[in-house]
Amino acid sequence: MAEPAGLRGPVLIVGAGLLGTSLGLALRHLGIPVWLRDVSPENLRTALGLGAGQLAPDIAPPPQLIVVAVPPDVIGETLRWALTHHQKAVVTDVGSIKTGPLEQLRAYGLAGLARYVGGHPMAGSERSGPLAASAALFDGRPWAVTPHQDSTAVAVDLVLELVSVVGATPVRLSPDEHDRAVARTSHLPHLLASLVAGRLAEAPPGHLALSGQGVRDVTRVAAGDPELWQQIVTGNAPAVVHLLGEVRDQLDALIAAVSKGRRKELTEILAQGVAGTLAIPGKHGGPVKATASVFVSVPDRAGELARLFADAGDSGVNIEDVRIDHDPGRPTGLVELVVAADSGEHLLASLESRGWVTHR
Repeated sequence: MAEPAGLRGPVLIVGAGLLGTSLGLALRHLGIPVWLRDVSPENLRTALGLGAGQLAPDIAPPPQLIVVAVPPDVIGETLRWALTHHQKAVVTDVGSIKTGPLEQLRAYGLAGLARYVGGHPMAGSERSGPLAASAALFDGRPWAVTPHQDSTAVAVDLVLELVSVVGATPVRLSPDEHDRAVARTSHLPHLLASLVAGRLAEAPPGHLALSGQGVRDVTRVAAGDPELWQQIVTGNAPAVVHLLGEVRDQLDALIAAVSKGRRKELTEILAQGVAGTLAIPGKHGGPVKATASVFVSVPDRAGELARLFADAGDSGVNIEDVRIDHDPGRPTGLVELVVAADSGEHLLASLESRGWVTHR
């Protein structure tokens, strides 16, 4: 986290869920005063107890910045309240849709619309609520900042500073660009993961016994709150429906290729998937680097992972990524250590010399 310059606070956070509480914790860690509001007494009580902020005192200076962190269905109305009741504050939000709330605000005809700058941190998990919050939630994560044509430079700069001080990386987009981007990188993947996970719900137990890391990777995000996600998806319906139409066409082509044994067409579809994985930015937003995987059998006992990481560290090889697959038939896990391509053999030999069972 960076030291704040112009961001002095108080910061009023409306909504004490996962994102709102995490933001409060991060700002309080920097010494910035935070006030919290939430229609849920339980969420508010929990966030206050965690130290994410305090209730606004009866006599207090006006907030410098208001962050709206409420469910998608009520973002527009909450932004209207913030701009109307705090006429000197800059207002932003953390919602996953940007064009819909902005259109609502324009329809209201608010004089203070220039003080609004949309935002969307690409952070969080399938868990929700203040108990899932963390002051480090935004570290290294992209945070879309979406000024509209009337946003003032002062408002934009303050929101950009908010993003930077909590450790996130600001990405400036127009509201429309943002919605098309998240439809492709977040909303569509969630819907497709839900479809795949739905095929597991009534599967025979014998089938599920064969579950491996692949199915867990594909379905993990499907565990998100259905009520929240229906609000997100319907709020971004035009962009999502366009992509679903493309997927439907590709699915028809896939069905035809599989059912009719068209191996060349099937290979082309699978190759397109490989190309898509390579298009995802690498670590720290840089280019994708060639990597190698070393698989290590690790007993499911306290301290074994720590011992593995210590031995890997002693090898002098930097671990780029880690994945764990659990063996359903034995009390062991298979840990995949992802390293630079030219370091795989060295790490393998180093770990084997320390008694680890490994393979490439």
